[in-house]
Amino acid sequence: MKILAIESSAVTASVAIVEDDSVLANYTINHKKTHSQTLLPMIDEICRMTETDVDDLDAIAVSVGPGSFTGLRIGVATAKGIALAKDKPMIPVKTLEALAYNLYGQIKTIVPIMDAKRKHVYSAIYKFEEGKLVELRETNLISIEDLTKELNESYNDVVFLGDGIKVARDYFNENLSINHCEASPLDRLQDAASLGLRALDLAKEEKLVSSDDVKPDYLRPSQAERELAAKKAKNN
Repeated sequence: MKILAIESSAVTASVAIVEDDSVLANYTINHKKTHSQTLLPMIDEICRMTETDVDDLDAIAVSVGPGSFTGLRIGVATAKGIALAKDKPMIPVKTLEALAYNLYGQIKTIVPIMDAKRKHVYSAIYKFEEGKLVELRETNLISIEDLTKELNESYNDVVFLGDGIKVARDYFNENLSINHCEASPLDRLQDAASLGLRALDLAKEEKLVSSDDVKPDYLRPSQAERELAAKKAKNN
């Protein structure tokens, strides 16, 4: 199976083509350009360099969240546009599951964290068992303090990855009583190749869906929605 994978849940823009457990191409940019500027040219480039016709793809995989509201909307819209135009099935992939695949085969407990601002992170907890990703705790929005308490109470040896490391590092170092470490900078951020490999495993589980069934999962309302709700509550 040949899959085009699109990752745009944070600052990093990444696209990849994977086929039968092999990464044919991976193009990643961690810069300040918007995903609306980068994704389509990147997709065009990896298809050209690998001599891949979009018609020959079997599915389109995309990160569906959590993450940046704008980034997720652009990534999902791009993936759905290609899927609709070429009548291809889609594979929605949770952002933190894809991040965990950066550390495929890791024996430690894997804790991907993404900066959610205001001393909160999006987090999940995973472990690889016999080559399969096992979810020990589902994705949630949690304060750095509460995540620290959870890890101290229930886990022994963890490895962190994701951009949440920057905002949580000092607190973890001061308050985590368990063994913990950080993934290498090479493995720390979102990567479409990892997303594509996760998508291949989901495809084996027959988790392909129509583009109509794919939408971002933000985990919380946008700032505009929160401000509107606060305004309505004040007026009432």
